[in-house]
Amino acid sequence: MNEIRKRRLMGEINVVPYIDVMLVLLIIFMVTAPLLTQGIEVELPKAGAEPIDPTENADPLVLSIDTTGKLYLNVGDDESQPLEADRIVRMVSVVLGRSPATPVLVKADFRVPYGDVVAAMVLLQRAGAEKIGFLTDPADFELLKSG
Repeated sequence: MNEIRKRRLMGEINVVPYIDVMLVLLIIFMVTAPLLTQGIEVELPKAGAEPIDPTENADPLVLSIDTTGKLYLNVGDDESQPLEADRIVRMVSVVLGRSPATPVLVKADFRVPYGDVVAAMVLLQRAGAEKIGFLTDPADFELLKSG
């Protein structure tokens, strides 16, 4: 009689393909992470305010003001091109018309004159924004204590 040989099941998992996929994803994330910044480069003022919860609304409407007073909006064809006031009002009113709960934020360089920031806020209010927030960097707590 022929003796039937039992086959042993292989109990190992080949993880090499998973490592390859992980490395490809890591490279993709490293390349795309710098591209995820919104708007233009400004140096934000420091403030000791509580951060906004990002889970409430993922895509806020951000009006940026650079040191020269030019206005930029994080919607549209080219976010790096300055916009005129009437175009900003139209674009913001369209976005708020579609989604009234969209948070509206102002991102102004700390060297921008106060009057320019107020003028930008007036544009946002004309477009229908009821609540307007400010983007800031976290404050240095040593400066807050001494002030």
